[in-house]
Parts: sequence; C-alpha cells; structure tokens
Amino acid sequence: MTSPAVREPRPRTGRVERTTKETSVLVEVDLDGTGRVEVATGVGFFDHMLAQLGKHGLFDLTVKTDGDLHIDSHHTIEDTALALGAAFREALGDKSGIRRFGSASCPLDEALAEVTVDLSGRPYLVHSEPEGMAPMIGPEYDTTLTRHILESFVAQAAVCLHVRVPYGRNAHHIVEAQFKALARALREATERDPRATGVPSTKGVL
Repeated sequence: MTSPAVREPRPRTGRVERTTKETSVLVEVDLDGTGRVEVATGVGFFDHMLAQLGKHGLFDLTVKTDGDLHIDSHHTIEDTALALGAAFREALGDKSGIRRFGSASCPLDEALAEVTVDLSGRPYLVHSEPEGMAPMIGPEYDTTLTRHILESFVAQAAVCLHVRVPYGRNAHHIVEAQFKALARALREATERDPRATGVPSTKGVL
C-alpha cells in the first residue's frame, strides 16, 4: 500500500514591477529565505534600511529602482515602498497557516523601537517617533519619509502596523531601530505555525 503523496507548500514569493514616468521599480521577496539581500535604489541610507528588513526578517529580498533622483529622493523611496508592500501581499497568498500577529522591540544604542503587526488584510498605520529629529540622514534621506515609507508599505501589503519609538536622540539610530523591529515582527507574523490549519481568522479569510 503506497502512502499518499504529501503536498509541498507553495513557494511564498512575490514579484512586482512598477513603472511610471518618475520611477521604474522591481521587487522580489521570498518569505522563507535566509536573509539574502540585493538592493539598489540610488539612495544609500534607504538601501541600508531595506538591507535590515531582509537580514533580520530572514527574507530574501531583491530591490532595483531607477528613479528621478535629479529632483529628489521622494518618488524613488515612495514607489519602492509601494512595490515592496505589493510583493509581500503576493507572497503571503491566502495566509493559510501563518501566525498572523508579530511584535518586536529592538534597541540601537540610545534608541528603542517597538513594532506590532497584524497581517489582517486591512491597511492601518499608527506611528510615533521623537520630535525634533535631524531633518536629513545623509544627502538624500529626508527623515519625514520614514512614516511615508510605512504608510506606502501598509497600503499595498494590507496590514495593520503599529510603530512606536519612545525615546532616541540620533536620527540614524531612530530610523534603523524601526526597520530592525519591523523585520523581526514581520518574520514572526509570516512564519508558518505548525499547530495551525487554515486561515487564522474566524471570518475564514484575511
């Protein structure tokens, strides 16, 4: 008597290409990766933050963006975040068997970031960070863009995200702690739960 074939789970990958008159973006993500990252947006600090997301989330992440940096970095960063959110949503599929919720706190020297995520299918962002931060990190990263990155990601990924930085002084540390905590929270939320079957919602769909 032969044993029934075991169905392998589908690859949890997403690939999004987004082209406008302002940017051309390619994002590929594998939720079950090893943290391999290949990122090039033309904005050095943003590349550094995306590398944190892949490394600490254990996501394989490829991001290639060609944007109108002769104007400023806003379109490049915004459109990349939109494509990143869409790729995550594609990779999650119907979300069957995942943990759904994740939370993490990450310090970086004097700064602390606290992140909680629900892969709910409903976009919502709550975000707070210390006031009076330096306006720029490096020549191209406007620190007001951190919230906009998260807004754009949430809108396309359709997740509920709460991000709080209760204290911190250095702008680099404040932003980087947020990306590291986001990575760890997403890692927990997207993981397959060995005890779970089906979609983790009483509605039956997320």
